[in-house]
Amino acid sequence: MQPARTDIAARAAAVISDYRGLEGPLLPILHGLQEEFGYVPQETYQLIAEELNLSRAEVYGVVSFYHDFRKAPAGRHVLKLCQAEACQSMGSDQVAAKIRRLLGIDFHETAADGSVTLEPVYCLGLCACSPSAMLDGELIGRVGDDEIDSMLEVIRT
Repeated sequence: MQPARTDIAARAAAVISDYRGLEGPLLPILHGLQEEFGYVPQETYQLIAEELNLSRAEVYGVVSFYHDFRKAPAGRHVLKLCQAEACQSMGSDQVAAKIRRLLGIDFHETAADGSVTLEPVYCLGLCACSPSAMLDGELIGRVGDDEIDSMLEVIRT
């Protein structure tokens, strides 16, 4: 359930207030908002812009530049697939294609039932165990058919 606009504004104002005094506060504010809501609500862009003397477009530009900032709530599970060079050399493209086909979604999408959001990442620091993935914060190395089946079982439960 989405929070009401007034609830978003009040909660966002508190987050902005917490980080406003920092040097270079935009990124900490955006991280704080994502932690508070699970995404950075579009309704907060103007609030941030006014507090930091930025344009709304500048705030939007930062949110859209960094892929870790979500513009909509994530699914119940978040599956991140590494697409960096080491993982690509070990077959991450094939893993991603199979998972996208089985889930019926592409990167940056959430399944219609809200079960999972699929995100690309560009290094999970698990290069020696490529291809790698992260499901709900848990790293998974050497992703093959068995690991894909295990991840899908978790997602579907």
